[in-house]
Amino acid sequence: MSVNVETKEDPPGSAEYAEDAWTLKEVIRAQEGVLKQRRTFFVDAYRRARDHLLFEEDELIGFASVRRDGYILFLAVAPDRRGEGHGKRLVAAALQEHESISCHARATNESALSFYEHLGFEIQRRITGYYEDGGDAYYLRLGDGGSLRDKFAEFFRRRR
Repeated sequence: MSVNVETKEDPPGSAEYAEDAWTLKEVIRAQEGVLKQRRTFFVDAYRRARDHLLFEEDELIGFASVRRDGYILFLAVAPDRRGEGHGKRLVAAALQEHESISCHARATNESALSFYEHLGFEIQRRITGYYEDGGDAYYLRLGDGGSLRDKFAEFFRRRR
């Protein structure tokens, strides 16, 4: 059976799917103890970003909220849908619009760090006490400002 994953987008200023994104984020927070943002912060950041969303049969299975400067505010994939290429697809959507992209990942979140490093992100620095709860983060970046064609060639060459 073929599963159809539909791509949708909430442009900056829109929050049509913010509630779906909040619900998915909260599932991940409850299960994994990450993505601990307060609702007001989350909705405000979501609304200001370009949000790339993946739906299967009207259920949100993943999203990435990306600022104008290419910074990924939130990247979330439903725990039971990981390993299917959805995170990679969301990062690729962000790469289509920016010469480089960046994000923070909790220093103790080994699965997120492994995912980002697998895609070619490089750790730029560790930030002590970055999170509200005092947790440390790594600042990661992908891309060097080269051409879009070069970025995609490198991005997909690393995935083989």
